[in-house]
Amino acid sequence: MARVDWLETLDGLQPTAEPECVVAEACFERWEGCGALGYLTLAAICDGQLDDPPEAARLIVAHECFPTGMLGYWARRLATGGLLAVLTATSPPRLGHPEGGSKLAGTNPLAIAIPSSDGRPVVSDVSMGRVTYGEVIAGAASEDDLVPFGGEHAHKAFALAVGLQLLVDALVVDGYGAVLLVAQPAADPVPALRERAAGVRLPGDA
Repeated sequence: MARVDWLETLDGLQPTAEPECVVAEACFERWEGCGALGYLTLAAICDGQLDDPPEAARLIVAHECFPTGMLGYWARRLATGGLLAVLTATSPPRLGHPEGGSKLAGTNPLAIAIPSSDGRPVVSDVSMGRVTYGEVIAGAASEDDLVPFGGEHAHKAFALAVGLQLLVDALVVDGYGAVLLVAQPAADPVPALRERAAGVRLPGDA
């Protein structure tokens, strides 16, 4: 609920706006947020993929898609519907280089969801920050805590954040956005992994 007051501070949001798919090809779609909350844009995109799944794979680019919330939620929706999903999204610059300096990239989370015949997809959802911006909004962390995760190995998270930032920027062109890959799985690896894990909690488990 802490996000509600924060959302009221964002510029450009239109309460009545509806996201729109402006390019629809077999293997590629481009969506425009048109002033809608990023949550609504991702909801429409997920509905579209589940209603008309790709024959093999599809790349979806979403322009003006912010904020997006917990990406694992959207990836799980797709995996529950039988699609493999890889999703990332950008935000205002919040992470600097581990050695200091100006903010260069968003926390740029990455969510990967793999469907499973047992109905329990594996969902990995990781922000590149030591804390999430949601924790800052909720008062559980400060903006000073927004650094790449990993301690002395933080350069790895920073490298991922920059790579994801540039990937989205190169496809979205301007502003904040999201990039989603959906694909039909060719195998069903999750049940065997759960058997090998022998009760260990896997990413995305309740």
